[in-house]
Amino acid sequence: MDDAYFGNKSFRINQRRYLGSKTKLLEFIDNIIQEENIQFSSFADIFAGTGTVANHFYDRAHIIVNDILDSNNHIYNAFFGKDEIQVEKLKGYLKFYNSIDVSKYGDNYFSNNFSNTYFDVTNSKSIGIIRDDIEKLFEQKIITSREKSYLLTSLIYALDRIANTVGHYDAYRKIDIPEKRLFLLPLDLKISKYSAEIHKDDANELVKKIKADIVYIDPPYNSRQYSDAYHLLENVATWKKEEVFGVAKKLNRSHIKSKYSMKSAGVAFGELIDNIDAKYILISYNDMGDSGNARSQSRISDHEILSVLKRKGQVQIFETNFKQFTTGKSNKDNLKERIFLCKVDASIKTGEGIVASKRNPVQSGFVKSPLNYTGGKHKLLPQITKLFPSDINTFYDIFSGGANVGINANARKIICIEKNKYVVDILKYIQANNFEDINQRVIDIVDKFGLSQSFIKGYNFYESDSSNGLGMYNKTAFLGLRNEFNNSKSRIDFLLVLILYSFNNQIRFNSSGNFNLPVGKRDYNGSSRKNIAAFNQLSNEKNIIFNNCDFRDIEKNDLVKDDFIYLDPPYLLGLASYNELGGWTENDENDLYLLLTRLDKRGIKFALSNVLEHKGKINNILKDWANKHEYIVHKLTKDYRNSNYHSAAKNNKTIEVLVTNY
Repeated sequence: MDDAYFGNKSFRINQRRYLGSKTKLLEFIDNIIQEENIQFSSFADIFAGTGTVANHFYDRAHIIVNDILDSNNHIYNAFFGKDEIQVEKLKGYLKFYNSIDVSKYGDNYFSNNFSNTYFDVTNSKSIGIIRDDIEKLFEQKIITSREKSYLLTSLIYALDRIANTVGHYDAYRKIDIPEKRLFLLPLDLKISKYSAEIHKDDANELVKKIKADIVYIDPPYNSRQYSDAYHLLENVATWKKEEVFGVAKKLNRSHIKSKYSMKSAGVAFGELIDNIDAKYILISYNDMGDSGNARSQSRISDHEILSVLKRKGQVQIFETNFKQFTTGKSNKDNLKERIFLCKVDASIKTGEGIVASKRNPVQSGFVKSPLNYTGGKHKLLPQITKLFPSDINTFYDIFSGGANVGINANARKIICIEKNKYVVDILKYIQANNFEDINQRVIDIVDKFGLSQSFIKGYNFYESDSSNGLGMYNKTAFLGLRNEFNNSKSRIDFLLVLILYSFNNQIRFNSSGNFNLPVGKRDYNGSSRKNIAAFNQLSNEKNIIFNNCDFRDIEKNDLVKDDFIYLDPPYLLGLASYNELGGWTENDENDLYLLLTRLDKRGIKFALSNVLEHKGKINNILKDWANKHEYIVHKLTKDYRNSNYHSAAKNNKTIEVLVTNY
């Protein structure tokens, strides 16, 4: 009789429109597991959402399913719960709910708040009546906890089908609501010989207390909070009859905000992975890039994902086209869904891994040094690198500073030489540590001294804006950090933070060897993070060494003809103050030219960056030396287009050149 009433129809677990639902990716995920011959008896889905991924493996393994939303937890309890349920009894309640005559009832909490928004008046009354009755049945112990979840799940699926939305509840459509009847159906429950473990926890806390052969991770990708998109379903699930706010009728959701939709997502992700106890980790993560609405762009970079996973073991990446369900505002319909597979190596300790693969660079183009070193050549790289030889054995970046040139060089080996020990120590520190560890250490120091974190909290939190900057807020804390570093000079991580918060993010020491730059307008922002991450990645991928020595020591190396020497010495014409601990004199300038002349006679190719003219002054030592040896002088233009030295514009106050012996 009941089957005839319901027409053999039922609600299956995957019959929901849900942001980021992986229903269409199940075959792709399954194929990866099979092709990699992964054997498993337990499967944990810790950001389970609809529960469809865990459900897919429910007939093959013990499953652990978790989500922080109450509405999803009830769905898991209904489909996977251990308690026996009286299905026929529940079908009777469903039939009763479908036949309710709302005209016999007054208004209720739901109809008072939601009529003519997501639902019309009739359906709003029905939802409120049904939800009140489910709660009453449970309080009177007429139904069990799982039976309550069963009825709630049917109600959630039913109202989701007729809601006046595009599939979520961030807003309702401002149209005449189509007449649709609320109709509850039985649930299509899968019978499995395996057990299920259901949690409603913060995933970062959950992984500290569970263990599984496979842990599958599908975190929120962007700033769109699921608690915002599904607040109405949370309201129905919790039924606390709270006050709702705004046009969208949202309840207080502060306790269920996900850190994975915030700017601190990368830090949370690193902590999550480090605490996982599993044989395999599978991660789904969509790459929006710069496409779509700003809120749709990914919170965690490829570098962060890969660098953390490589702390755990071997990593592979699988990719497929995927058209996801979105909020309708993205102009990127066909996305690349990636599955990161990590085969966990129990012998690896946290922090020992290497960073990202060349297939997934943090940024395209030339990587920028995290040190804004005076005279850095990042903006000139498109010009000067075109003038470098194509086949280089060892690339020597002399006077490397922040290593903008060296880090971007193409050679079998790269050696960056810098006289300032602190600069070398910072670059070695960034190279030797995983980005996530560096990032967390910087944040710890920032918190310890009370510096700003605009990247996470925004400028408004500090009653400032990008134009005015954060110098006033950070001044006292900055000076405290500067004093602590100068007292010992042993904490290179302190120096890194000082540079990130200093004037123009530069590095400078006085004659006493103390860092003496004042506080700057900026703090540890998105650009700083990206520069450190990219430098960290590339310095591990390339065969690159950072050495602290004098330029004259270059001849101590066993140089061969396929080696190449690039030099960017302090400029004699005084564009800025370099090397405060040693200075630069005409004697140094002459020693440099003598060195290059000797290298030229040995057949070693070199390229020298310098300034030939500045504010009416001419570097005659450079000019005479280049003319004497008939070296080629390439003029570098301020708008970064190459031009011949002899056609220099008369109005140029500064003529920057690259001198080559080839």
